[in-house]
This record gives sequence, C-alpha cells and structure tokens, in this order.
Amino acid sequence: MLTLESIQVSYGAIQALRGVSLAVKEGEVVTIIGANGAGKSTLLKSIVGLEPLVAGRILIDGQDASRVPAHRRLAMGVALSPEGRQVFSDQSVRDNLILGAYASRHDHDALEGRMERFFTMFPRLRERQTQLAGTLSGGEQQMLAIARALMSSPRLLLLDEPSLGLAPLVIQDIFRTIRELRDLGLTILLVEQMANQALAVADRAYVLETGSITLEGTGRELLKAPRVRAAYLGAH
Repeated sequence: MLTLESIQVSYGAIQALRGVSLAVKEGEVVTIIGANGAGKSTLLKSIVGLEPLVAGRILIDGQDASRVPAHRRLAMGVALSPEGRQVFSDQSVRDNLILGAYASRHDHDALEGRMERFFTMFPRLRERQTQLAGTLSGGEQQMLAIARALMSSPRLLLLDEPSLGLAPLVIQDIFRTIRELRDLGLTILLVEQMANQALAVADRAYVLETGSITLEGTGRELLKAPRVRAAYLGAH
C-alpha cells in the first residue's frame, strides 16, 4: 500500500531524513520508534504531502505520489492524525468531524453515517458533540483527532504520537482503539515513543535514528532486540 524509496527531506542545511526506505502492506500495523528529533514526524508529514522531498519517491498503491499535493493524497486514501492532536479548538466536536470529511462534504448521508460510526466507537465524543474541542481533556482530544482523520475514510491511517501527554489509563484506551481499527482491516503506520506498547501492537517495525532507518523486523523481534531494549525499553 505504501512504499518509500530512499526519501530525503531537508530544512535548509539540516538533513532531516537521509535516504529512508520502508514499506507498509495492506492490513498491517507498522510502527516507527526513535528518539525525539529522529525525524519521525517529518517522515509522516512527507507521506501526506506536508513536507516536500529533496530526493526519493513515495508510492501509494504503486502510484508515484512524490509530487502529488496533500489534498490529492487524502483522496488516494491516506490520512494523518497529527502530533499534539491539533484539533480546531474554537469549533465543536461535531464540526471538527465534519471538517475531517471535507473532501466528501456534499454526500450528507455518508457523512452522517460515518459520524454515527465514530460516535459508537468513541461514546465520549457523542456525549460532547456540541462542546468546543478546546475544552475537552487531552484524551478526549486525541480520540477526536483520530476520529477526524477517520472521517475521510482512509485506507492508510498515520498516527503521530497518539499517547503523548496522556495518563496511563487513557493510553490503554488509545492502544485498545488501535487494535480495534487493525481488527477492522485498517492499515496503520504508527509513530510512538511508548515503544513497548507500540511494538506489541505492530506486525512490523522500524527504528529511525537521526534521519535514517537503523533496524527493522517484526514487532516481536524488536521487542527482544538488546539494542532496542537498552535504548527504548529501559532494559539492560
């Protein structure tokens, strides 16, 4: 579904991604772990068209999307739930979800059907659908950010640090949701600093360090890898 071929992204003289190659197959959960500043968020932004490539190619379903603008990549079935939630704080929960379905906004019945589906998945959002998004708790905002991304009916969902700043019980809820989405057949590329939980849910995983992929394998293999355990799991 997604193939990155030696992609490079730079911020001026700083090379943020250095020849990154990876693949995500349909129905997989693939996790990317790495330290702060490794380039994880830049990687996801480049996939959805928010960061231009210096070199390399991005293939979506085998089609070269490297120069395709962001709104057309959304139409190709790729959606991002960004780091820090980035909900529209002065808009209601319901309006945030409607904005997530902007590309299909003229199909009222489909929009209402999707909204009902995600209100069922996230009952707290139904309870707060008229509430301003900025007044929600951190966990509720994260649920809203995921639901908003899902409103475009993506085939590939990119999740950027969904557990960031959340309480342990809320993090459990978020990972339960990721497992539920996987079981529904959605393909997921997950960037996450909670490496233990992220690798446990992953079919495959990559380690990104200073803009380069340094290790890859199944989630189970990386959970057991001494280098990963020492650097990301607090084990020695």
